[in-house]
Amino acid sequence: MKKHENNEEPIELNTGNEEEVLEFPADEVEETSETKEAESSSDEAAETDAAETEDPEASEGEASEGNKDAELEELKDRYMRLLAEYDNFRRRTQKEKEEIYAASVAEVVKEWLPLVDDIERAVASSENMDETSVEKVAEGIKLIGKQAGSVLGKLGVEEISGKEGEAFDPNLHEAVMHVEDENFGEQQIAQVFQKGYTCKGKVIRHTVVKVAN
Repeated sequence: MKKHENNEEPIELNTGNEEEVLEFPADEVEETSETKEAESSSDEAAETDAAETEDPEASEGEASEGNKDAELEELKDRYMRLLAEYDNFRRRTQKEKEEIYAASVAEVVKEWLPLVDDIERAVASSENMDETSVEKVAEGIKLIGKQAGSVLGKLGVEEISGKEGEAFDPNLHEAVMHVEDENFGEQQIAQVFQKGYTCKGKVIRHTVVKVAN
């Protein structure tokens, strides 16, 4: 049996033939074992690296889901705030409309109160009316009519023009009767039954008329 040059004891392997003995240096056997251990460590490191590589993606997915949930909660919060603001705006607007309407009615009534007072005085005077006071009553009624026209003017109300012989305008007049009359042309007003009025260009009431031909 020969010894290895490195003075390390050889390892004998029995091949089945007692006469033949294979000798391998001990350092080569150790190197083979170390190589296997290195390969095993390398495999474990590769698996660890693969796991670490997959973990960031999973973390990113979880982070993305978390961001979506946060955005959804933010949108819900903004929606609820907007809904509350709109509800407050609606209530405030409704209250303002009611206040404006009440103020407008009060302004109109204020203008008409003097006329109401005159009418009440005229009614009281008529209770003791005699033959000599008829003219005074008629004059009082005329004054009340003028006062009413003055109040309407202050409120921006104007009388619609509608006299006999004028052309019929469906935008301003309402025809309730038709008559054949040679004294009038086609679609002319033959008679006025009720005056109409406008307020700042808007028709409040049409003039009720009878139309000829």
